[in-house]
Amino acid sequence: MPKKFATENTKAVAARERKKQAKDEATVKKQKEIDEAYWKDNDKQIQKKQQKKEAEEKKRQEALLRKAEAKALLEKEMDEVSKKSFKPPPPSKITRAQISARVVTEHKVKEKEEKKIETHLDVPLVENINRLQIEGEEARNIDEAISILSSKPEDIDKHPEKRMKAAYNAFEERRLKELKLEHPSATFISA
Repeated sequence: MPKKFATENTKAVAARERKKQAKDEATVKKQKEIDEAYWKDNDKQIQKKQQKKEAEEKKRQEALLRKAEAKALLEKEMDEVSKKSFKPPPPSKITRAQISARVVTEHKVKEKEEKKIETHLDVPLVENINRLQIEGEEARNIDEAISILSSKPEDIDKHPEKRMKAAYNAFEERRLKELKLEHPSATFISA
């Protein structure tokens, strides 16, 4: 027979305690959810007000952030401008002779500029390239231009469908000559 323990099995006791603790945690969690559901506010008007407050707060924070960025950028630009706009101090003294010499040179420069200005009367007329006479034939409309640019002679019939029989006879005559040259031993019967 197996031994009889005077005390309980320690492993079984530990397992029971773990199960009891897990069960207690689950009941506490469930009770907490029930309490929160009981006290939860389901009023839609209040939810809308809360959402509106949150949206306004978010917009206000974004506006403050944009203002801060703009202010930082403005300060940075002002620092750069103040560094760039530093003017060297003017010369300590200028004599009357230097002033008069400067005035004379400026006066000469102005006179030269006035002489350089040309009016439309001074500038010669430029020949209009659209009116140039080009050697060869001249075309005033599209049909004339096409006839000049085409390499075919003018005597080609423009409407062969109107004179079909004459066109066919000319074709047959031309083709018979070619065939006789290609096949001299053949006899051709014209219809």
